[in-house]
Amino acid sequence: MQEKILDSITQDLPIDTSFLSSIDFTEYVPIIIAGFTKLLVFIFALYFGFKAITKTTNILKTLLNKKRFDKTLTGFLTSIIANILKILLVLSLVTYIGIPTTSFVAILGAAGLAIGMAFSGTLQNFAGGAMLLAFRPFKVGDYIELAGYSGTVSEIQIFNTILVTPDNKTIIIPNSECSSSSMINFSTLSKRRVDFTIGIGYNDSIDNAKTVLQNIANADSRVINKNETLIAVSELGASSVDIVFRVWVKGSDYWDIKFDFTETIKKEFDKNNISFPYPQQDIHLYNQTK
Repeated sequence: MQEKILDSITQDLPIDTSFLSSIDFTEYVPIIIAGFTKLLVFIFALYFGFKAITKTTNILKTLLNKKRFDKTLTGFLTSIIANILKILLVLSLVTYIGIPTTSFVAILGAAGLAIGMAFSGTLQNFAGGAMLLAFRPFKVGDYIELAGYSGTVSEIQIFNTILVTPDNKTIIIPNSECSSSSMINFSTLSKRRVDFTIGIGYNDSIDNAKTVLQNIANADSRVINKNETLIAVSELGASSVDIVFRVWVKGSDYWDIKFDFTETIKKEFDKNNISFPYPQQDIHLYNQTK
């Protein structure tokens, strides 16, 4: 039967294939089945292993947070552990399917230079993450301005730092950029200064405006160091007298004061008949006669 099948397959071939009739293909069936079985085990073990590692690291992160472990270290360490476990899983499965680990490592070593060049940015991100962890320019929970973005630090991972903006957008910034770019950390110090510039009309009383602003600062308990409140004329503009109004508050009250005082200043100035002049120009007409 085997010879008939081989004859039907090879009868149109211009080469001599008679030697195939002497091969017993049934001997290779167990080998093929075993190889296919190992391949299936490799695929399923890799898939479910990665899922198990992700779940395990999430549980570890939850436990560390419950123990009030440093949130900055938590994200970084769990990220490292997850990647190490994935590498060990892949190496174990490669050994299982019959590829010697020493050979596999040798291949990786030979390709190390090429991989290093191809993933130079990734390695820089890892180094940047280590620098952030060592020098701590910011930590999880800080509100920072970095790489043109502003937000609260949500997580510091091996390769990336994640910010969440006030309008709930997630921003992912590579750690290499985080460690090499200029940064503003608004949460480092406990207090901040809120600056306002208010323009009043030239016909309005400067002293009256300054009194109203001083009363606003004195009446709000969120203003700290009231003796450091600054109210002064900063500029005589083209259409207004500009007054700077600067108060010190806790960092957590910055935006509340910014919004509340903007509204309060408008209302109090209206009550005291202090105007906010629109930009204007004086036009002079000359009657020229020939």
